Amino acid sequence: MRNLSASETAYRRLRQQAEAKLAPLKDKPLIWIGTATCGKAAGAIEVREAFKEELAKKGVEARVLEAGCMGHCYAEPLAVIAKPGFPAICYGKVDEGLVKRLVDDFLLHDDPCYEFALVALETNDFFPTFSDFPRGVYEEKIILEDCGFIDPEDIDHYIARDGYVALAEVLGTKTPQQVLAEIKAANLRGRGGAGFPAGVKWEAVAVQTEKTRYVICNADEGDPGAFMDRSILESNPHLVLEGMLICAYAVAAQRGYLYIRSEYPQAIRRVRTALEQARQRGLLGSSILGGNFNFDLGIFAGAGAFVCGEGTALVNSMEGKLGLPEHRPPRLSTAGLRGKPTVLNNVKTFAYVPLILRRGADWFKQTGTPGSPGTAVFAMAGKVANPGLAEVPMGTTLRQLIFEVGQGLAGGKQFKAVQIGGPSGGCLPEAALDLPIDFDSLQEAGAIMGSGGVVVLDEDDCMVRIAHYFLKFTQHESCGKCTFCRLGTKQMLDILGAITRGEGTLADLETLRELAEDVKAGSLCNLGGTAPNPVLTTLKYFYDEYRAHIEGKCCPALMCPDLIAYYIEPLKCSKLCSACVGSCPVEAVYTREDGLKAIDQEKCVKCDNCLKACPVEYNAVVKLSPPSLLQEKEGRGR
Repeated sequence: MRNLSASETAYRRLRQQAEAKLAPLKDKPLIWIGTATCGKAAGAIEVREAFKEELAKKGVEARVLEAGCMGHCYAEPLAVIAKPGFPAICYGKVDEGLVKRLVDDFLLHDDPCYEFALVALETNDFFPTFSDFPRGVYEEKIILEDCGFIDPEDIDHYIARDGYVALAEVLGTKTPQQVLAEIKAANLRGRGGAGFPAGVKWEAVAVQTEKTRYVICNADEGDPGAFMDRSILESNPHLVLEGMLICAYAVAAQRGYLYIRSEYPQAIRRVRTALEQARQRGLLGSSILGGNFNFDLGIFAGAGAFVCGEGTALVNSMEGKLGLPEHRPPRLSTAGLRGKPTVLNNVKTFAYVPLILRRGADWFKQTGTPGSPGTAVFAMAGKVANPGLAEVPMGTTLRQLIFEVGQGLAGGKQFKAVQIGGPSGGCLPEAALDLPIDFDSLQEAGAIMGSGGVVVLDEDDCMVRIAHYFLKFTQHESCGKCTFCRLGTKQMLDILGAITRGEGTLADLETLRELAEDVKAGSLCNLGGTAPNPVLTTLKYFYDEYRAHIEGKCCPALMCPDLIAYYIEPLKCSKLCSACVGSCPVEAVYTREDGLKAIDQEKCVKCDNCLKACPVEYNAVVKLSPPSLLQEKEGRGR
């Protein structure tokens, strides 16, 4: 048995302190409340306070603790009760009434209230665990393993679950070259979207002659519908910090930063707390774990410009300049922050590092595909039945992700497309659902992996309008430096707008393609280089919808306001109901002389309120496209 190094000995003391501090928690019931942003938005703070109040009222000895995101955002607010003698049980959609029931029946009288349980978190003979459901079969949590099950604001929770053990072993037993070799052997590809090998990037910094070097974590997550990086930072910030520390040791960096967009206040607050606690434990600053390694971290709050997710624009903004991208070379590895060699990686990329160093490159490569090992973390949003955070092995198909992990589409609607890779990703049809999720396969289909945002679309979504929506976002976020990006996306947006109003021509479609290719080829950074993807993929896979808008002046999905009209069927309308009248914000719905309801088309703003307000038993409000059908309908109605 080898002797422990000084850093390993120092870590062992930290581990013993953490375990001693948390030992009393094992003897009493614990109630974990998911208080990431998703949980708070659903009422988690109110649930936390309700538990505390009820426990005090009933005299129950139990601890209420805050955790991060458990991934099951569709069931928020979430509460996990771990009571000695019972498996830990997760309850979803917890409200004040359920809080009282759980305290009375479970904590006081040993009835776990399985009828209200979402899932058991430990194997037992009474209630299924995640592995018994399709989601649990396809999910493989690696970097999300502890998210939702530790207190992100207490470093001892992380240390007690092997946190920082990889750093201690690295500092005590490995050279920087050995760390680089392990990361390269693992073929860890950057999870920010480009998929560039992290080990190659690190090595490019490590070989520089300049001694001042930086490590930056890119947490400028600005994609619509994306919340992967935010959730990790809110749920397990120390995993990312440990990855950055190991990277800094490998490349001999002295200073690092987490670039977090200012719209993520809770992530910033929890990371700041993590940094303070790490310094107090000797894990940041000078003589880390009692050795010769010195490294410190700070937070830079980004102002929210989407283009600052690009490396050179991000560095410019950190230096107080305009967040504009620059030509490469030189690359950041040779001239990054303040002109010094800089490693820039995504949140998820750094999160894998401690696990790879702890378990080995061969372990990492057992998951995923040969070209894209490991897992992919996705934020599932849109029309999926169970939106939330999911981690699946690379190579999992889109069909498995959406229909098994996400449980299909909400409301029994038909699947239409999936938009993957953020606003610059592609819209893929049902025929692409069996495509494996990896960097290369998605690119061949016209999409990109991106940072992991997945937006599921159903039969009610118009693909022309969807392309317009995402292009409008990227056009608005263009920094304006490139003529192709600044003007090309604007011209494309104008053409798409005309098509959604029924004013386009078939010649416009060829112009759209030409502009898209020019913008891709002529843009300086990947914002412009990928912005046309939603347009190109919808043209490729949903060409008939474009033709319907142009030739038929109609929107098959009944989504484009200028190509639809709302109509109330007289034979279905009830004189006793006025739900539609009360729901209309512009008083376009009125009562006819015969007591039935009708819509003043000149006043109607197509807000959809009347359709949603109409009781199911009547189902009298309908959408029509093209609007010219209205005359025929009104003629019959008379």
